[in-house]
Amino acid sequence: MPALYIMIPAALLLVGVAVYIFFWAVDSGQYDDLESPAHSILFDDQDPRHQAAVNREEASAEDKDPSPRA
Repeated sequence: MPALYIMIPAALLLVGVAVYIFFWAVDSGQYDDLESPAHSILFDDQDPRHQAAVNREEASAEDKDPSPRA
């Protein structure tokens, strides 16, 4: 029984830290683009067709950017 007095607060602290790290990762943009890293492993970086696709994707991302430009 005395072990529960240590284990329950420790478990709550661990869950709190995990939730904090998860929200930090979401806010810092870690989960913004989930597809490009998975597809980039399939293509050679020197392939000009791949570079064109990357440039086209970056351009479309800039077009979708809702931030105001100065």
